[in-house]
Amino acid sequence: MSSYCDRCERHFSSHFAYCQHVRDSANHNVCDDCGIDFSSWRGLKEHWVQDPDHDYCQYCNEHFPNRSALIDHYYEDHHYCETCNRVFKNEHGLHEHNRQRHEDRYCVSCKRLFRAESNLRSHLNSSIHQPKDVPCPFHGCDMTFVSKSALILHLESGGCQSGVDRQKVNRYVRDMDRNNIITDPSRLLTGGDDTVDYIATVGSWNGRAYECVLCHSQFKALSDLNRHLTSPRHQSKIYKCPLSTCGVRFRTLSALCQHIESERCGIMKFQAVRNTLDNMLTGVGRIAYY
Repeated sequence: MSSYCDRCERHFSSHFAYCQHVRDSANHNVCDDCGIDFSSWRGLKEHWVQDPDHDYCQYCNEHFPNRSALIDHYYEDHHYCETCNRVFKNEHGLHEHNRQRHEDRYCVSCKRLFRAESNLRSHLNSSIHQPKDVPCPFHGCDMTFVSKSALILHLESGGCQSGVDRQKVNRYVRDMDRNNIITDPSRLLTGGDDTVDYIATVGSWNGRAYECVLCHSQFKALSDLNRHLTSPRHQSKIYKCPLSTCGVRFRTLSALCQHIESERCGIMKFQAVRNTLDNMLTGVGRIAYY
């Protein structure tokens, strides 16, 4: 049975010959998935690019099984901004795009784009960009840190040769902060004892793992559970941001210091807060005696 092509105004002796013509002719550009015949290659390509049902890379003329596979391809073989869904010709083009369009989340020197502005701030305040010029004040410990919060975390962790740990830091702050600028005054109701010691035994085994009775997290080893219990996870939030409009609370002094250093709420603009922290950290060497 003969067939006729309206677009090309040609007769074909069989349907097979007509199909071969459609496949080979530049006048026919068929999307097999959608069954649509375009008169030009450009029309077919625009269809693949714009139709959300097609996961198509126009730069490589290649289809992918799903969106995730296409994005992986963009990252591996091209210069791609997922936020704007744009592909650039080279690394410089992507770099300039990020520098101008995403300056609040982009580290120019490292050429890294972060998910949030706070992540970029943390990165810029890390040892990658900041010198370690805050020394540990204790004799025999030669460690240095990029910030005061990092120093306090070092002490709270119990890793300092001085023997200072989180409990000693808390007792020191409790005695120093008599006006309750950064601590919760309600701690006085318990006699100032801000830390509770939890210890797990073999009785914590639930048949599958060692389980925390407070949050029901599970651990393979009893030692892992006890490390979890000695962490600040289940301690009271005795520290507070001094800014009344903020009011965020923290379990550790280092966490409060990180919050202040991040300038997230603008508290560092207040001289009284800086003085309180500076005075407290100036005498940090006395913590060992608490």
